[in-house]
Amino acid sequence: MKTLTAQMSSTGSAWRLYVVLYGVPDWPAFRWERFRPVPTMAERRKALAALGYEVAPGAEWSWTEDHRDPDDDSTPVALIAAVTVRGRDGGAA
Repeated sequence: MKTLTAQMSSTGSAWRLYVVLYGVPDWPAFRWERFRPVPTMAERRKALAALGYEVAPGAEWSWTEDHRDPDDDSTPVALIAAVTVRGRDGGAA
């Protein structure tokens, strides 16, 4: 079963979910026009389905944070979540 990575990120405005496809200029993406609340698991599942993907069996979302300028901890924080996904038919989409 081929899997890919989906990521969800926000820098304090809208949340964006996208599936990472290396070598492809336009990744499948979904956008929520809000910062709060964080999109629920059900909302993420529905967005992934609309893009043709599903969370891979046993996969769980992981969270990390990043800074626009890694050398300056006063810059805005970007929250990033990631999960392993597969195409809804059980393979890569």
